[in-house]
Amino acid sequence: MRDLIAHYNDKTNRVKLASIMRDTYVEIPDHGKQKINAAFAFGGPELVRKTIKENFGVDTHYYAVVDFNGFPKIMDLIAPKGIEVDIPYEMSHGIGMTLYPGKQLLHGEELLGYVRFRQDRKSDFGRVERQQEVLAKVKEQAVSLHSLMNLPKLLGLADPYIDTNVDHRTLLTIGKGLLKGKAEEIETLRIPVQDSYTDERVNVGAVLSIDVEKNKQALQLFLSSEEESDHHDESN
Repeated sequence: MRDLIAHYNDKTNRVKLASIMRDTYVEIPDHGKQKINAAFAFGGPELVRKTIKENFGVDTHYYAVVDFNGFPKIMDLIAPKGIEVDIPYEMSHGIGMTLYPGKQLLHGEELLGYVRFRQDRKSDFGRVERQQEVLAKVKEQAVSLHSLMNLPKLLGLADPYIDTNVDHRTLLTIGKGLLKGKAEEIETLRIPVQDSYTDERVNVGAVLSIDVEKNKQALQLFLSSEEESDHHDESN
């Protein structure tokens, strides 16, 4: 979907999710100034990790990559009953389907279309909101549907669709913590945060030119294990 940084606190079972917008203009090691989504194309997860560390001072130790083929399958495994969303207007351009306005249950392929739609009236900011919305609702669905007993089987079924360096035991521990932390909602953040960027056009196209220090501080504060007060998406 895009660069997402997830933080899980095993003491509180809280989950925090930070979305870095694809057009964020950053310094990519050995490649100069680029949109952050270019980091994966240039050097895979390791270069994404280095890029995040260089620009935001956050050291991400693990990664998980899910492509457009795997995403629908994982959604249907975790949320077989579908996810209810309220679609504000017709969505069709570039997603290979037509999603009509109104409240409805979406399943795997439809959810992929919903989170991929790029002609949003809020531009890419709307897509970030939809992606965070779906991930939060998937977490809620997983907690309500799945038990600790069937967690190993669920992880086994999802394994073929995820490229990750997180070992199975750690995934199992996190999964158990999420199921136990039933009441906790996912806290979200969008990078760049509000009033910290300008729209510019450079040699790589239209970019979000950011106040690096402001966003660095916002991301570090949000992900801090010691700060557990409510930090909500600053785009709200």
